[in-house]
Amino acid sequence: MSYLEQAWDRKAPWLILLWPLSLLFMLLAGLRKNFISHGAKTPVPVIVVGNISVGGTGKTPLVLALAAQLKAAGFNPGIVSRGYGSKAPYYPFKVAADSKVDEVGDEALLIVQNSGCPMFIGADRPAALAALLIDSQCDLVISDDGMQHYALARDIEIAVVDAQRLFSNGFCLPAGPLRERVSRLKTVDHIMINGELAQPLETIEVLKNAASLSSMQMKPSYFINLKTGERKPFGGAPFNIGTKLQAVTGIGNPQRFFDLLAKLPYQLETNVFPDHHRFTLQDFENEAIDASQPVVMTEKDAVKCQTFARSNFWYLQAKAHVDSEFLQRITEQVENLLKANQASK
Repeated sequence: MSYLEQAWDRKAPWLILLWPLSLLFMLLAGLRKNFISHGAKTPVPVIVVGNISVGGTGKTPLVLALAAQLKAAGFNPGIVSRGYGSKAPYYPFKVAADSKVDEVGDEALLIVQNSGCPMFIGADRPAALAALLIDSQCDLVISDDGMQHYALARDIEIAVVDAQRLFSNGFCLPAGPLRERVSRLKTVDHIMINGELAQPLETIEVLKNAASLSSMQMKPSYFINLKTGERKPFGGAPFNIGTKLQAVTGIGNPQRFFDLLAKLPYQLETNVFPDHHRFTLQDFENEAIDASQPVVMTEKDAVKCQTFARSNFWYLQAKAHVDSEFLQRITEQVENLLKANQASK
């Protein structure tokens, strides 16, 4: 976690000095929203999964859960994303399961490898969506992030909120982590709480009054060896007693990952890199890393370490367990949208 992120969470008094910049940010964001809202209606339903804060809230696991649910219901979802950290030769760019992580970014590669859905990336989300519809037979589109990309028309908006961090100090960038004011949550179709709330729901006005509020939990299943594919069930003592776990990660909110590992009976050492860090072997060849002890990381980190993985590299496989009622509501909404589209033709 960066110094600024730590300052946000502890509500450092000096952040008030950044208030003028935050006011300017809110003004420009509001003008941008009013001038470009909203894009042209798309021929298929669009679900936007996003958030109002920077950093990891759990959007990608929810996108994967939605894709799995909608595929099981008989739909053919496609996915679009900005492709953060990507360096594709051109955009929109099609992501394949064997794409290079440097070209498409860690999140996009992870999504395609786990969902099997067609996917395009690009900062211009409507262009990525258009390319997706030309290339595939998908009958609905899920946008991984994009709540603030108002040029992209959407039928369903889902905002993900981290249960522990919530809205931090409640300020917009740069005095706080918010991309938009908390009141923006009143306009979305669904709010998804990731994890267990750190305070009673009744004390969080924007959540207790939400029209549709659901929750999800990240459930770990296996440690998987990057080099051999060996699997060890999570829980109990998957590694030898006396082992030291060396957690290495470059994700937006690493504390959730560390909290999971802390439940195991091992000494835990943490090594934090910036979000979307491009790992190299040199990151693991230093005094902080013991080559004789397990190195554990998230699946998002693992896609960037496959080419140089060593036998002590493991990633923790975890999936989002989402309220079944929420998944059913989304399925019904998509069915109704498709019926309405057919009726209007």
